[in-house]
Amino acid sequence: MAQTITRSPQTAKTIHIDRNKIARDMLLRRIGKIGLWLNPVFSYFFLWAPILLLVTFSFNDSRSVSVFQGFTLQWYQNILAGAVGGDATFSTDLMLVSLRNSLFIGFVATVIATVIGTMVALSLVRGNFRGKGIIDSLLFLPVVIPEITQAISLLTFFSLVFSFINRVSNGVVQPTFGFSTIIIGHVVFNISYVAIVVRARLADMNPRLEEAARDLGANEWRTFWRITFPLILPGIISGALLAFTLSLDDFVVTFFVSGPGTTALPVFVYGLLRLTITPEINAISTLILVASTLLIGISMALQGRSAAGS
Repeated sequence: MAQTITRSPQTAKTIHIDRNKIARDMLLRRIGKIGLWLNPVFSYFFLWAPILLLVTFSFNDSRSVSVFQGFTLQWYQNILAGAVGGDATFSTDLMLVSLRNSLFIGFVATVIATVIGTMVALSLVRGNFRGKGIIDSLLFLPVVIPEITQAISLLTFFSLVFSFINRVSNGVVQPTFGFSTIIIGHVVFNISYVAIVVRARLADMNPRLEEAARDLGANEWRTFWRITFPLILPGIISGALLAFTLSLDDFVVTFFVSGPGTTALPVFVYGLLRLTITPEINAISTLILVASTLLIGISMALQGRSAAGS
């Protein structure tokens, strides 16, 4: 249905209004609004649905991983007792050893990455030197590159270094993959995360506080420990918690650069999956998920608290 509106003779111009076209345009606009609303809903659904199913079937009163038949805590009890049925070869002692390995690797890697990452953040925010732009660009490289690429590059690097040391020492020194290579691999990608978090905290801090301390006679070392460090401590702690969580959850890098006797918990779970999928694996994965979520939540809370207090 079209409507024609004729203006005065002076303008001599006619405007045609197509009401059907307007109705179609309004309908498309409403559909577009609904699509914009549904887009994040479907996105989060596809992200969280597999995780929710994993958690749900960790309480399933059946060994079936496709049919939920009731609620039970039996699989968590089996983990503590080491009584895992099915075809999976499971040992609570081996799981605890792999957990201990993961905690050791995560703690050492977190300490090293936190110290280096904090120094990198301080140098980028407060320093002025040649190559600052290059370092600033390289800082985000471990965050954006695929983890499999990083794992393969680390594996190649360690292989070349070990081969060089073996040739130089005429076979006297024969380095192998183990805890040291895993820790170095975790430190490599954790430095960037720590530096980014600490750098954000430094950017929100008023530099006049440090200038006032130096004007009052404090040297740079005392200014750092009395002024800078207490103010950026929440950012350092949140960065360390984030690094520890990433180290605890990492599988790809750990799998590529680990050696005999250095099995971490994610690699241990992967070994179970190669045999068969049991409810105990869902229970272990749920426990890892809960621990990671708590650590990430504490890290985000500290970042929010430090931002509010700045």
